[in-house]
Amino acid sequence: MAFLAEPAFAHGTPARTAILLVNLGTPEAPTRAAVRRYLKEFLSDPRVVEIPRPLWWLILNGVILNLRPAKSAAKYAQIWDRDGSPLKVHTERQTKLLRGYLGAQGRPALVVEYAMRYGAPSIGTVLASLKQQRCERILLLPLYPQYAASTTATALDAVSDCLRRTRDIPELRMVKHFHDHPAYIAALADGVRRHWAQQGKPDKLLMSFHGLPRYTLERGDPYHCECQKTARLLAEALALAPDQFQLSFQSRFGRAEWLQPYTAATLAQWGRQGLRRVDVICPGFVADCLETLEELGMEGRAEFLNAGGKEFHLIPCLNESDAWIQALAQIALEHMQGWGEPGADAAARARSSERAKALGAPV
Repeated sequence: MAFLAEPAFAHGTPARTAILLVNLGTPEAPTRAAVRRYLKEFLSDPRVVEIPRPLWWLILNGVILNLRPAKSAAKYAQIWDRDGSPLKVHTERQTKLLRGYLGAQGRPALVVEYAMRYGAPSIGTVLASLKQQRCERILLLPLYPQYAASTTATALDAVSDCLRRTRDIPELRMVKHFHDHPAYIAALADGVRRHWAQQGKPDKLLMSFHGLPRYTLERGDPYHCECQKTARLLAEALALAPDQFQLSFQSRFGRAEWLQPYTAATLAQWGRQGLRRVDVICPGFVADCLETLEELGMEGRAEFLNAGGKEFHLIPCLNESDAWIQALAQIALEHMQGWGEPGADAAARARSSERAKALGAPV
């Protein structure tokens, strides 16, 4: 195996600290070809689909990649805006705001970048850029509040694949999850309260999380339990009684049993039962995307109204809210455990310069 080329190095060059935000990814355009490329990369990941490879290869390449891209592209086209994919736009803005917030807090030397697990910018591309910037300490912060092997773990897989081909690897720390972090829960509650202050309260609040096959729970994935805890903590923060909210799971795919209750079935049931108004929040998504804007904002709305409901509200994801950017900074700094402290890089620079002088190297 050939190692990747190392950037040129000069003695006395200070090491830097980076925060790498990682989100799932998005097609480059709402077209069949772009969606097909994205789905092929995404659905080829063995952590995403745990079906024996030969069988899944036939299903993926013989059926799914021939039928699904056109349908998915049409859905993406409904939410695409002039700046591009909402997921990518929000992730870019979160990165810039976090960088600015940390700089205002006295940590301007911290490098803050983002990558997509599938699609662009790829994790490998961004890691190469961080190496060029002399980042020798990297905090990997997957933007998934609740841990799942198919999300958080696969982000680490991609980083590990790159580091296997790297001669001089950086120090690495990772945020596994933040499903119960007080600042994250407070940011969620703040968004709900702001929505209710403008629109009034619903008859019931539905907390919809992305679904996973039920076998993931049976095989030891903690995702289901962490979603339950997030829902409970958010309900407590909002002072909701048990009959005022419910947790559900969306985005079911295929015929296998997934985590229940299902979001679509719950909305239809509530409509038939005469529930007048429902509000929906997606605590597992920190940025609005296809699954929130189209699947819930359009399909979920229709499901509820067609079943007899009268009013449907989709509460925006955390996106660029001040409370979320501050929470993101707090989560990152806690896991950095002293990395990037004001003056730390200057001290490291001085030590490096002294060592270089002792070796007789130009500084």
